[in-house]
Amino acid sequence: MNGNIVRVALCFFLLTAVSGARAPASAQTLALVGGSVYASPDAAPLPDAVVLSANGVITSVGSRSEVQIPSDARLIDCAGKTVVAGFWNSHVHFSQAVWKNAGSAPAAPLAEHMQAMLTRWGFTTVWDLGSDGRDTLPLRRRVDSGEVPGPAIHMAGSIFPKDGHPAYLPAEIKLPEASTPEEATQLARTYMGFGLDGVKLFTGSFKGTDKPVVNMDPAIAKAAVDVGHAAGKPVFAHPQNMAGVDAVITAGVDIMAHTVPGEPAYSPEQLARFKQQGIALVPTLSLFAKLPVAPDIATRLVATTVNQVKAFSDNGGPVLFGTDVGFTAYYDTTLEYELMHRVLSARQILASLTTSPAQYFKAAKKGRVEKDFDADVVVLDGDPTADVTNLAKVVYTIRAGKVIYQKP
Repeated sequence: MNGNIVRVALCFFLLTAVSGARAPASAQTLALVGGSVYASPDAAPLPDAVVLSANGVITSVGSRSEVQIPSDARLIDCAGKTVVAGFWNSHVHFSQAVWKNAGSAPAAPLAEHMQAMLTRWGFTTVWDLGSDGRDTLPLRRRVDSGEVPGPAIHMAGSIFPKDGHPAYLPAEIKLPEASTPEEATQLARTYMGFGLDGVKLFTGSFKGTDKPVVNMDPAIAKAAVDVGHAAGKPVFAHPQNMAGVDAVITAGVDIMAHTVPGEPAYSPEQLARFKQQGIALVPTLSLFAKLPVAPDIATRLVATTVNQVKAFSDNGGPVLFGTDVGFTAYYDTTLEYELMHRVLSARQILASLTTSPAQYFKAAKKGRVEKDFDADVVVLDGDPTADVTNLAKVVYTIRAGKVIYQKP
């Protein structure tokens, strides 16, 4: 094993103190009163309802006449509003300059940026798919302590193919590359030893418009997948072309972190394997809509990726909401909902934010507004089934019964 690989991994994802079980600071009894509650994306709304939570758990959901509200509860008037489960963003990055030295930086600017990037859009759980662990792990601890209001943060360690430094990442950043299955195994084991929550593989790496994509050998990808799965952790992949998609299938990767812009539709054979293997997809459609390219090219890329989402969803594959925010500075989720709504219903999009990730990542107490579930809740200023863009009109974001965002 090349010692340089381990040193790069240590630099890329250094754990200063392994965290144990994570939970935000305990919150007061909270009563959301008078809103229309969707217990799940496929449920009928419960009008004029009360959602009661204590110690971070939902204790009661019912009509106003059925639920007795404790006298010491904090009341939030939700009349005319819609209450849904907390949102997941399954593709983010804490890699911007604001997160540098997050363990010791003043809390106020961190909280301000967390709000702009995530909490004002309803996110109570996120997957970080690539950042410097020396910053993100301390940030996660500060978030979980309640010092910095924010979502639950899951982290994946990245592995790149040999000579696979993407053109869009600064050249001075030393990335962990694997040129053999043995190197991929060691990197994945290192990440598992850090206590990370998953692995992300670049099965395709973009080197520039005038250079070929560098793809990861499926045998190298499979070596990392085997380590992740042995630890009970999910493995994500960034495929840049259909060869990268085929590597996802061959290696047994769990989640494709992007659609594949500029490529044709998934083949019937690929779709069959997706379904057989239970592979999930994170579309990140607005990312491609906002690329710095000519409008006609962006339109073509979006049309291709939207069609890939349709084929994948129609095939029965789980779609998980994600935006690649943190890599992109386009925080507003409205466009993502509009693009997804070209081929998915509002209820399907709500599922991609709630029940689908909760089920896929085995978070048994998340994704629904029901008794004994985690009190991760979003209050919306409008019904998303009437207008899908209401999913972006967040009034309150509540994690474990604690308000982490309130619209001014």
